[in-house]
Amino acid sequence: MGKRVRIGDNGRPLADRRTRTLRKTSFPGGIDASDGDVPGHCTRALDPGSHPAPLPFARPDIGEDEIAEVVSCLRSGWLGTGPRCAQFEADFATHLGGDVACISVNSATAGLHLAVEAFGIGPGDEVIVPVHTFTATAEVVRYVGADPVFVDVEPGSLNIDVSKIEAAVTPRTRAIIPVHYAGLACDMAAILKIARRHDLRVIEDAAHALPTTFNGTRIGALGSDATVFSFYVTKTLATGEGGMLVTRNAEVAKRAKVMRLHGINRDVFDRYRTGGNWYYEVIAPGFKYNLTDMAAAIGLHQLRRLNEMHRRRQQIAEAYLARLADLPLRLPLRARAGDLHSWHLFPVRLTEGAGLSRDALVDSLAAAGIGTSVHYMPLHLHPYWRDSCHLAPEGFPVSTAAYEALVSLPIYSKMTDEDVDRVIAACHDALGRETGR
Repeated sequence: MGKRVRIGDNGRPLADRRTRTLRKTSFPGGIDASDGDVPGHCTRALDPGSHPAPLPFARPDIGEDEIAEVVSCLRSGWLGTGPRCAQFEADFATHLGGDVACISVNSATAGLHLAVEAFGIGPGDEVIVPVHTFTATAEVVRYVGADPVFVDVEPGSLNIDVSKIEAAVTPRTRAIIPVHYAGLACDMAAILKIARRHDLRVIEDAAHALPTTFNGTRIGALGSDATVFSFYVTKTLATGEGGMLVTRNAEVAKRAKVMRLHGINRDVFDRYRTGGNWYYEVIAPGFKYNLTDMAAAIGLHQLRRLNEMHRRRQQIAEAYLARLADLPLRLPLRARAGDLHSWHLFPVRLTEGAGLSRDALVDSLAAAGIGTSVHYMPLHLHPYWRDSCHLAPEGFPVSTAAYEALVSLPIYSKMTDEDVDRVIAACHDALGRETGR
């Protein structure tokens, strides 16, 4: 296995003089590692003067149709929330099956916050979340004054360990927020069964999960109370920034639509288009979470190309699974037969006999011009969550061990076969050299 991170008595990871401290990092293609979902404190910057040319960790797949739609939006004079957002919401609902309400927002974090708020969760309440996730999953619980309760993950999928959920339920528990890690669906049948038994809400964090399916049904169309998708620049559908809250609960949809724009009771497009009435009322202290038509213009065509882009991710994943199988790596699980894995991420874990640490592998790939990331440094190791929730590594052995060995390899639809070959060759060069293979 890769070199283990040394944990001090206070639960803090001890510094390694050989590991560089990283700050804000920029990638070719405009991806900023200080933003949302390139999270990974071990993300390595690529030296622009190095050879060969850098291959970024992620890059959006923007086509001519998206560009033309953005230009049309600019020429229309309506850049804010308007007709393109409405069309994007309608198209997204159709994609999921047509019997859901879709509320476009400016991030998945915003969508999760709106969902938690709409269900009336607040001070004194608890919400169960996996510890192996990006901070947004838990921070939205804090936004409403409630307490996140952290649960470890399954060793294979790194999704929330369903067998540990029930033990975390208390009289204060109001909801569960499962995360479909890397794009592989959680065991939603088991989660929904537990939720019904304890009268809990289920809010799916589907930031990684488009177009993931579970038991043949698209994530977003299951029996959950709400589902939230992300359209951040690295995602399988990218609008730069953006997200979608999906629900079948009419009251939740109504509340979210009001709260996403300052608690105003009327849509801005209805008020300002020709023949509209300016009058509105503020009925709650809402937020500034609306998506713009500029972003929706991109999303409209990304959605139409979703299957095409997913097929390419699937091809890349299959190449990795086949050609990295002889290396000392634990590879991600495939979806069950008949289901789809979105392949938002391709996280690998060093195993026994790798002969080098996770950070050494990251450095070796960086030297070959390959961008990588780590998903994730688990929340119990971050100072805020560790200290405020009194968390320790021994409470989350699976997530802790996974983190110490994790590297996310590049996987995005704009990668060429030559790019994929290059990543595979670099992995073999780094790990084959150390193991003598």
